[in-house]
Amino acid sequence: MFLLPFIAYGVWLWLNKKSQTAENWQGKPIAWLSLTGMVIVVVSLVSLATFQRMPEGTEYRPSKMEDGVFVPGGYQ
Repeated sequence: MFLLPFIAYGVWLWLNKKSQTAENWQGKPIAWLSLTGMVIVVVSLVSLATFQRMPEGTEYRPSKMEDGVFVPGGYQ
């Protein structure tokens, strides 16, 4: 998710035939792309935490070892 703005900027430079100069990848564009990438990551994580819910009426049981056998966790 963080790299999406950089990829989009690179494609835009390539389509406009401006990718031959290194100055397009220095200074303010990199700062703005980094800030945009961080915002996208934060929004993605917040939306994932907000919209991913456990099934109604269930309880999460962590994984454990019973008599030397691994019992995976899950919703029960």
